[in-house]
Amino acid sequence: MADEKIIVGGETKFPLNGILTIPNERNELVPAVVLVHGSGPSNMDGKIGNVTPFKDLAEGLSEKGIAVLRYDKRTFVYGKELKNEAGLSVKEETIEDAILAADFLRNDSRIDANKIFIIGHSMGGMLAPRIDGEGGNFAGIIIMAGSPRKLEEIMMDQNDTVLNSLNKILQIVAKKQIAALSSKFDNIYNLSDEEAKSTFTLGKHVRAYYFKEMGEHPSDHYLKDSDKPVFILQGEEDFQTSVENDFNVYKEILTDRENVTFKLYPNLNHAFMPSIYGNILKAKKEYKVPQHIDHQVINDISDWILSV
Repeated sequence: MADEKIIVGGETKFPLNGILTIPNERNELVPAVVLVHGSGPSNMDGKIGNVTPFKDLAEGLSEKGIAVLRYDKRTFVYGKELKNEAGLSVKEETIEDAILAADFLRNDSRIDANKIFIIGHSMGGMLAPRIDGEGGNFAGIIIMAGSPRKLEEIMMDQNDTVLNSLNKILQIVAKKQIAALSSKFDNIYNLSDEEAKSTFTLGKHVRAYYFKEMGEHPSDHYLKDSDKPVFILQGEEDFQTSVENDFNVYKEILTDRENVTFKLYPNLNHAFMPSIYGNILKAKKEYKVPQHIDHQVINDISDWILSV
């Protein structure tokens, strides 16, 4: 395989460094995937602690004959400029660049333009159906540890998990903070866009508009409106998304669709690596241990792509 340095969005205000990993053996046009990050600023390798899931995917899939495009997330490179943007939404943060990445692949003469897929991880998985529907036009959608729920619902769930682990005195304090956050979230959809842009929800930078805009474009709508093949993967020991509230709900939403594949992996965490602590409170420690994406996950994704 060969790693080629590329730029995604070279003609835009926010050019992003990326790498296109191309398989060595090429007798014909190759299929390709665009990798889309989860929440928060992230580099092209998807680095968190000492694990690099996107690098693992790029190397693993290219060995199977699939080209992989990964790039730095816009907020990773331009976070300072973007944090004061009142109208920042997932469109600017994630969606636009993923569509530009797909266009980049279509213009590469080595790539089969009819076999370009999206792999969204975590929040990228939540957004993948929308990215496809708003211009990505992929051959298929792969959702790794995604969720059909609203972002604020997932956050409240995670807060409750943390709350239950605290001692009684801390619980009283935290309950008040969580209740205050919950009431802010409850009111988001009553605000006009302009009001939402001037209302801070988390700290001094995350505005209500970010949640409102995303919540008004629910991923299940895009999934229901699409007839594209979909592959949904989840680790059983994932403490950031849930088998019950996410994986199984995807199954309910897509119950009538024959071209949807589901796979649950025992003992794998949110990064599709062997679970160590299995506890959201030890997330930092979990990702400090250098590991790689499980080979079975790479094999299943490549088999699925090559079968579509």
